[in-house]
Amino acid sequence: MADVVCLGILVADIVARPVDTYPKRGELIVCDSMSTSIGGCAANTGIGLQKLGIPTAIIGKVGRDSFGDFVRGTLESHALDTRGVAASDKVATSSTMVIISSDAERSFIHYIGANADFTADDINWDLIKDAKLLHVAGHFIMPAFDGKPCAEVLKRAQKLGIKTSLDTAWDASGRWMETLRPVLPHLDYFVPSFDEARQCVDAHLSAPRDVAQVFADAGVGTVALKMGERGSYVRDKDGTELQFPPYRVNAVDANGAGDAFAAGFLAGIMHGFDLETTAKLGNAAGACVVTQPGAVAGFRSLDETMEFIRQQEKSSLK
Repeated sequence: MADVVCLGILVADIVARPVDTYPKRGELIVCDSMSTSIGGCAANTGIGLQKLGIPTAIIGKVGRDSFGDFVRGTLESHALDTRGVAASDKVATSSTMVIISSDAERSFIHYIGANADFTADDINWDLIKDAKLLHVAGHFIMPAFDGKPCAEVLKRAQKLGIKTSLDTAWDASGRWMETLRPVLPHLDYFVPSFDEARQCVDAHLSAPRDVAQVFADAGVGTVALKMGERGSYVRDKDGTELQFPPYRVNAVDANGAGDAFAAGFLAGIMHGFDLETTAKLGNAAGACVVTQPGAVAGFRSLDETMEFIRQQEKSSLK
């Protein structure tokens, strides 16, 4: 039985590194490595939760193709429950070309594929009804599910006594708050990136407090903003505010850092940690992931991640 269900986008990533210049039309450039790895917010966050000691199930959709087999097989290799992964007869598995520069910054070319085919009808409620938390990962990249259909699923989960959370992706349609607004009253936890959150409310807002307040006013319980090099900001339902700088590591690949923060933050909630420890666990999970290539290879066990936090804080006192 899974304690958390991660519902959202599943992607096969094709990762090339390092790439600092793009080939001109008709030209070829050479990189040091190219590999296939698991990707997508639901997959990344789910694997992180499982690694941090939280039994997790995945709900999403892939195609009936080799990428779909790869995604499903990789999830199962991490001991995730994949009974909720549906297969599309119409489109292929979502995939992304991830281009990583020598300073670890990422660029993407994305095929939305089966994630666009995912609807509320694909949901296995037998997995959700026994869970403690439902996390929607990748809102804005599931056009048949985003917005009102997602809101109805979250509302139903809350009526079953299940906590809810949601993470966003970049909204290429530019609709942002128009799509997101229906889900906000049904969220116990909201863990977007700061840049995406600002696009939803007002791109000119620069203070995380002001951005978080908009979501709190809309009905969200706890808002945790992922702020990259600025760390993270958390505001709970009682108005308690915390802001932490990032842990300093040698970043190799920033791919999946935001999903790792979500995994750490939600794991802290599920383990019953206080808000400060929960936020630190989110920061630490994100920091650990960027030290290894790929979106999930850098995840550590809960004990190892807590030790990472202790060592980081010990070093900061020197």
